[in-house]
Amino acid sequence: MLARLTSENRLILPEGILAHFPEVEYFRVERTGDGILLRPVRVPPLARIARIQEKMAASGITESDVRDAVAWARRRTE
Repeated sequence: MLARLTSENRLILPEGILAHFPEVEYFRVERTGDGILLRPVRVPPLARIARIQEKMAASGITESDVRDAVAWARRRTE
């Protein structure tokens, strides 16, 4: 099967492949040695995200803390 890249830089995946992931809206994109790997990602509902944010706030974790942690993690993988 082939996927097609449009002039708008969108990747069109074959229906035969997507049929195996009926409820997936997002895919994590990873670069491999000589290709691209797509992994299905299930995004949690907004209510669950709100609970996570509440727990983080209760723990004293700020947006700045999260930004710093992401920056630190990105430095380690580069």
